[in-house]
Amino acid sequence: MGILDFLTGEFIDVIHWTDDTRDTMVWRFERENHEIKYGAKLTVREGQAAVFVHEGQLADVFTPGLYMLETNNMPILTTLNHWDHGFRSPFKSEIYYVNTTRFSDLKWGTKNPIMCRDPEFGPVRLRAYGTYSVKVSDPARFLVEVVGTDGEFTMDEISYQIRNIIVQEFSRLIAGSGIPVLDMAANTRDLGKMLAEAISENIAEYGLMLPELYIENISLPASVEAALDKRTSVGIAGDLNRFTQYSTAEAMTSAASNPNGGGGMGAGLGAGLGMAMAGQMARGPWGAAPIEPVAPPVEHIWHIAKGKVVSGPYSKADLGRMVTEGTLKRDTYLWTAGQDGWKVAEEIQELAQLFTVLPPPPPGA
Repeated sequence: MGILDFLTGEFIDVIHWTDDTRDTMVWRFERENHEIKYGAKLTVREGQAAVFVHEGQLADVFTPGLYMLETNNMPILTTLNHWDHGFRSPFKSEIYYVNTTRFSDLKWGTKNPIMCRDPEFGPVRLRAYGTYSVKVSDPARFLVEVVGTDGEFTMDEISYQIRNIIVQEFSRLIAGSGIPVLDMAANTRDLGKMLAEAISENIAEYGLMLPELYIENISLPASVEAALDKRTSVGIAGDLNRFTQYSTAEAMTSAASNPNGGGGMGAGLGAGLGMAMAGQMARGPWGAAPIEPVAPPVEHIWHIAKGKVVSGPYSKADLGRMVTEGTLKRDTYLWTAGQDGWKVAEEIQELAQLFTVLPPPPPGA
């Protein structure tokens, strides 16, 4: 075998790449001091693309298939080297394999709460998280804009940037959606689609696309969720008084189940809650004290003094008839229990009105 045959055999004539890492996006096929033989076989499998970079310039891009590296299959590289169809010399180029499959089950989430305005609760803070998938849509653009000369580029190197874009677009979308917080769970699918479309427009300049994005959960702060739970519990209980009694009974049960939790605190708390519950049961349905019935006024019994003769007792109705008959005058002395001595009728406020109400004239008068 001649020296030329030996040198020809040293050149790389089979180019391919298989990946078992599941997170490598770009891998560079390159060996020091080895050249690629003109007419070598290039294998590009499904889910891959091969990008040739020659002397720092982006040359040809090969989609899945088996290629013989000749002038008719490398139009750009041939133009850069000014080859003709009869040229058979080896050449040096960097070949980058780009993984064009989906990278799925990637996590995203809001690091800090997002402020937005809810039509029912007013200003609220929301958190959200979910998953997404990403794939390379333009291998050449992705290599130029993101990878550069990195010989092995993984998903971890760009996932942080994509998560930032997702959170930014989610904040903008959720703040302008106008969807009430309580209705967001029913609209997560539509929100996910809208979010994926908005993000795909932003990352298209990187040569990437976002095939899918899922919003797994949208949550409120713990304190707000606790308040909503109480509101729901009140709605289920229906009667606030019964709910209060139920809560008191639950607290008593918890205190009784841990009698040694705080020395005698459990027993004291149970006794205190028992008294509070008894007081609560004695109150009205909304915790207010019931209105005490008003006792009717006590009717006075009167005695009349004419000279040294005392008569009675008379009711107020009797005195009214006597005024009508003319037997009770304004200067007549009267006395009732609790009154300080005898007083004339017109000085007694309770009886003075009897003399101001006079009957109408009799018929025919």
